[in-house]
Amino acid sequence: MINTEQLNRITRALPLLEHADPLLLREFQEAAFFTRIPEGRDVFIEGDTVDAIALLISGVVRVYKIGETGREITLYRFGNGESCILTANAILSQKNFPAVATVEKEAEAVMIPADTFRDWVRRYDLWREFVFELLSQRLSSVMEIVEEVAFRRMDARLASLLLERGRRSDLIHITHQEIASELGSSREVISRILEDFSAQGMLEVARGNIKLVDREALQDHSVV
Repeated sequence: MINTEQLNRITRALPLLEHADPLLLREFQEAAFFTRIPEGRDVFIEGDTVDAIALLISGVVRVYKIGETGREITLYRFGNGESCILTANAILSQKNFPAVATVEKEAEAVMIPADTFRDWVRRYDLWREFVFELLSQRLSSVMEIVEEVAFRRMDARLASLLLERGRRSDLIHITHQEIASELGSSREVISRILEDFSAQGMLEVARGNIKLVDREALQDHSVV
């Protein structure tokens, strides 16, 4: 059950509650519950039965797939005021979770039981619109991943990732394996491309760190 103090905080993260009718709001307080999930904890792994959906009010969760070879690829992340479309889909279709969802940064979440979630989608237009908007937004991001994997070279994708991660600082704290997991490649391939970028003077590579040296060259490479 959600108390009044928690509800006020949740409403700031989920503005849709400001427009909820009194019945939905009362049911939300009665059915939902507040939880903290530590960094590194798996929320779901592939094949899990989904008995609740998490709406985050702080923290970050990474959702990714693991291939038969053990390689990972990030599908998306969700954070404050967001949720997981694969969880929503699994609940609505009553199927098992098809990926892995891991807390990347300690999270606080509102958990809504699966039966309640389905019931609200059926009964409340506001809740149904929220879920459909969530599905639409995340589907677009997943489609971008599909297009990148299918049509962009790995060196261009890596250059884009480095520029995105280095928006605030030239020094990026990231390992070759973390990059490989993000992009769905192997550590060996990533290391080889980074060595090539370094030889061209675009960056400097150290253990656990990458320093961006020539952003313009990386930008040119990202659109190849």
